[in-house]
Amino acid sequence: MLDRRMLKNLDFLFILFVFLLLGTSLLIQSTASYNIYESQPFRLLKIQSVWIATGLVLCTVIALFDYQKLRRFSWWIYAFNIALLLAVFAFGEEAKGAQRWIPITSTQNIQPSEFAKLFIIVTFADFLSKRQGKLNRFRDFIPPFLYILAPMLLIVKQPDLGTALVFVAILIGMMFVAGANPWKFGGLIVGGILIVAFALWVHFAEDLPGWLQFAKAIPLPLHDYQLQRLTVFLDPAADISGDGYQIIQSIWAIGSGGFWGKGYRQGTQAQLDFLPEHHTDFIFSVVGEEFGFIGTITLLFCFLIFLLRAVNIGMKAKDVYGTLVAAGIVSMFTFHILVNVGMTSGIMPVTGIPLPLISYGGSAMWANLMAIGVLLSINIRRQRLMF
Repeated sequence: MLDRRMLKNLDFLFILFVFLLLGTSLLIQSTASYNIYESQPFRLLKIQSVWIATGLVLCTVIALFDYQKLRRFSWWIYAFNIALLLAVFAFGEEAKGAQRWIPITSTQNIQPSEFAKLFIIVTFADFLSKRQGKLNRFRDFIPPFLYILAPMLLIVKQPDLGTALVFVAILIGMMFVAGANPWKFGGLIVGGILIVAFALWVHFAEDLPGWLQFAKAIPLPLHDYQLQRLTVFLDPAADISGDGYQIIQSIWAIGSGGFWGKGYRQGTQAQLDFLPEHHTDFIFSVVGEEFGFIGTITLLFCFLIFLLRAVNIGMKAKDVYGTLVAAGIVSMFTFHILVNVGMTSGIMPVTGIPLPLISYGGSAMWANLMAIGVLLSINIRRQRLMF
């Protein structure tokens, strides 16, 4: 049961910035999605409002639920997560070359991979909390890697490389907080990054030394278009009709906004539909074009305070499990924000990752607000009541 005294623990600054970000989402969607349906200019804004409202209900219900009880059902949640991801291949609907959505009604779908991130966080936290002090050797890292690998491979298969990379960020963040040896685990991560970079170089290099020619024949576990996305940001002009076009238009949009921006609904790249996916993946570009440097820096400031308060909630959690869950959620949000902003600014690969709490999308909004609900549950119960 929730004691009224627990409500005094609520981080109201955190809640304030959650609502500021949600309000920003509605403001930006009112301009970004305005021209998508000419006969119904506010259609997507209304749908986004419904998703936010219902998401806040989910957030409240989860906040009132004692997060510690999730540990009892850890393996059940993990199994349900795997089953839900497998269901995508049996009942999923294909769109834009990917099979990621399960139809719920004739017009609405859910994307299980969005919820999979939260499910893996709450279960992986229980998995790691039982291994404290036992993450010092390389062989100690194998079980955690395998635990994350199963759902991650199912998401790669959809294919959804962006979400799969979020799992890597969650793994890294939670492992460090769980006490993994920083030198050995850090070295493993750096080594992995170097291997991936080398593999991409070999794949795209036109002139390789003779002794490296054999490496060209080694297949990479990614589609050609995914490999192209990982490297096109280095030279957008090389793919001017594909992902390079998106990056170029996005950079133009942000750059043309200048200091103050062109004004509400005055942007050309978004309003004239030059910029693809400007209400979802490239929503940050709309902020830059119409609200300029002031708008983007204000939004990033809101995200910074949001993340710092979330970190504070994790640090004040009354148990290791709560701290690890908070660490996973912070890792997820941080990765989403950094990659989306970097992607739209042309300094990171195009991975199709939405901007949390801002981009249009029901599954992502619900999953994000559910994660915030878990944070609030940890926040409310950060102290044991003394009688």
